[in-house]
Amino acid sequence: MGKNVRLRKGFDINLAGKASPTITTTDQPDVFAIKPTDFQGVYLPRVLVNVGDTVKAGTPLFRDKKFEKIVFTAPVSGEVIEIKRGEKRKLLEVKILADKSFQHVEFRKYSAGDLASISREEAQEQLLASGVWTNLIQRPFGVIADPNETAKAIFISAFDSHPLAPDYELIFKGEEQFFQAGVEILKKFTSGRIHVNLRGDKQSSIFSGTKGVEFNYFTGPHPSGCVGVQIHHIDPINRGEIAWTINPFGVIQIGKLFLNGIYDTSRIVALVGSEVKTPQYYKTWTGASISKMIENNIKSGHVRYISGNVLTGTKIPADGFIGFFDHMVTVIPEGDYYEFMGWISHGFKKLSTQRAWGLFSFLTPKKEYVLDTNTHGEPRAFVQTGVFEKVTPMDILPTYLIKAIIAEDFDEMEALGIYEVIEEDLALCDFVDVSKHNIQALLREGIELIRNS
Repeated sequence: MGKNVRLRKGFDINLAGKASPTITTTDQPDVFAIKPTDFQGVYLPRVLVNVGDTVKAGTPLFRDKKFEKIVFTAPVSGEVIEIKRGEKRKLLEVKILADKSFQHVEFRKYSAGDLASISREEAQEQLLASGVWTNLIQRPFGVIADPNETAKAIFISAFDSHPLAPDYELIFKGEEQFFQAGVEILKKFTSGRIHVNLRGDKQSSIFSGTKGVEFNYFTGPHPSGCVGVQIHHIDPINRGEIAWTINPFGVIQIGKLFLNGIYDTSRIVALVGSEVKTPQYYKTWTGASISKMIENNIKSGHVRYISGNVLTGTKIPADGFIGFFDHMVTVIPEGDYYEFMGWISHGFKKLSTQRAWGLFSFLTPKKEYVLDTNTHGEPRAFVQTGVFEKVTPMDILPTYLIKAIIAEDFDEMEALGIYEVIEEDLALCDFVDVSKHNIQALLREGIELIRNS
């Protein structure tokens, strides 16, 4: 029996620049890239290709040195043109010059057949070899799932509540068959349940017909769509327990792998934000350069490009690449300016969770805001205000958890719920923090301290 959960804590950031429900097949970019930095816990990737090599979609590009079986594969067919490294030869990107015709992408072939007859071992071997395994994320810690572990349950958030999030009903339309097939494969990896979590105030035509899963329904403001928040209200993770999460696109990729025998990374991506002339959806592939999407479609030059959403996304250049897990690119004004006494000024243009600073936003909740990246202040002493608890719909104390991380108090971190959260679950704390600290970065430091202890 699934649950109906209504969340009262949280906050919806209503930004201007929502994507219109149109899908464009613009000229595809020439270059694609896979970035190890998109994956938590991958520190020493070993490159398996050289510049000049020809690859097919699904060809291994690099592997995780800690887990040799976990490989990261090419999203398209073409030629490896650059292996980009940073300080201390850290691997940043493997770039591929794609074949000219995307109508004839060459795929590395994998087995396809009767799903019921495939054993767990056979399914795991194919998921690992194809690179599809990297869609499976393990809780606690938010790292790629360990093939040697067994999950107590698998959780799928079938909606996104982040600012300007894409409409899953549009981007996954027509993929029901592959989603169901992906679920059938996932059942082989847990003795527990497959939880599909839906928006409680909106009927889903894509996921609601899935068989063999438990449906849970969530209503309320962001972060209601974050899978970590959902797990907390369905089946919380305790010390020693492991759960896996995967987004709907990953489930669909599993289905395509076992039904069609290919690693298919074709996806629909939303280009959104107040600085986009025509916010809309684009058909492309994983790791695409955003250069063709933004060409002649940006209002001004002084903007920030974000792969993902404004809360948890990654800053990229104008010729940067879409992250492995991202279905949106957000463009907002850059905020590198000084506002005299901005921390104390009131105004009708301000959006705030506090009535004193953003009264007008409470009176006009449907107003769309144009917000930039300015933090309106510098980091200062970490003070206790209670605002973190107002936007965190979980039975944890985020203020004390962050303090415990700063103090490197392992016992307190465990007692205060560090096993239950990753960055996206506390991303709103960044937005409301009057002390201007990078809460997500601090949380990751604490997670790594616990994980490596």
